[in-house]
Amino acid sequence: MRRLARTEGLTEQQREILAAVRDFAEREILPVATELEHADEYPEKIVAGMRELGVFGLMIPEEYGGLGESLLTYALAVEEIARAWMSVSGIINTHFIVSYLLLKHGTEEQKANYLPRLAEGSLRGAFSMSEPHCGSDVSAIKTRAVRDGDDYVITGQKYWLTNGGTSSLVAVLVVTDEGADSVYRNMSTFLVEKTPGFGEVAPGLLIPGKIDKMGYKGVDTTELVFDGFRIGADQVLGGANGRGFHQMMDGVEVGRVNVAARACGMALRAFELAIDYAQQRETFGKQIAQHQAVQFRLAEMATKVEAAHQMMTMAARRKDSGERNDLEAGMAKYLAGEYCKEVVEDSFRIHGGYAYSKETEIERLYREAPMLLIGEGTADVQKMIIGRRLLEDYRR
Repeated sequence: MRRLARTEGLTEQQREILAAVRDFAEREILPVATELEHADEYPEKIVAGMRELGVFGLMIPEEYGGLGESLLTYALAVEEIARAWMSVSGIINTHFIVSYLLLKHGTEEQKANYLPRLAEGSLRGAFSMSEPHCGSDVSAIKTRAVRDGDDYVITGQKYWLTNGGTSSLVAVLVVTDEGADSVYRNMSTFLVEKTPGFGEVAPGLLIPGKIDKMGYKGVDTTELVFDGFRIGADQVLGGANGRGFHQMMDGVEVGRVNVAARACGMALRAFELAIDYAQQRETFGKQIAQHQAVQFRLAEMATKVEAAHQMMTMAARRKDSGERNDLEAGMAKYLAGEYCKEVVEDSFRIHGGYAYSKETEIERLYREAPMLLIGEGTADVQKMIIGRRLLEDYRR
């Protein structure tokens, strides 16, 4: 058993689930990750295996066909998957957020309609907030839904949609003009069903194609273009308008724990690659692991891996307890993302010139790590959240 990133106090069922996920990641993901990443190929076989394993329904209650597990169990499973290939964990993250949004905010009819299919993975979820002209500033979105009888007509353009092509259910945040004095209460979340694929996936709804990215390949990232797309009023999440911003922020909060878990998994893998290589490579007549400078670097890397893991599990447990965890989730996402970038870079340095070859795993990790600095809110956004919450708690 590895020394780093261990979690105390797990139940027997949690340990069994995580052992199964770890074994799957070792056998089915890690050996093919670099090849699929270079080809930017969607991992169909891996996704099918995760369906059989029950990963898509990990947190969905048993009454809807899921496993009914905790956020902690889910986050630790994500850590194992991301250790093998971070893109695969991205495939289940957006699916998980949609499932969570439905469970927490959906009507009984919406839950009964969607959760069983989401649990078995036959329906694949994605969520969409960003637009071409805005990123972290959600208040600036322009995509609009206008009431027309019993329907709404949506027009606008969304951007950075993970699983945009492969998903069949997208939770989309749009402006609905409720007449509220706050822009945040004039937004609603719609549950948009579509055909998986690219091109016109529903009347008035276009997925142009994949966005070519530096890293985070395999998983498709797309635009979502609405041009007179008609949708029933019963597809508003929770059945009431004006709650979309609050709903999405709740989903992003648990998503930040997921991103932290991804960063923990990647950092752990980068450390493993570094300490293994340091005991193979020799310079000046001895293993580079015997040079004090390399030992210092390994020590710093391992400490960061452990600190990030403990912060991530603490944030997940806080959410599972029912307590507010925006402070802890922000801290975990910020710390884990920054540490992941630093650990991957240190591993890159230990590998030396060898790391610059596209044949190596560390080269892939080096391109993937920056995505975790911006996903589910940039580091600066996390620091804003952390600072505001600290001022609330320590107000004089």
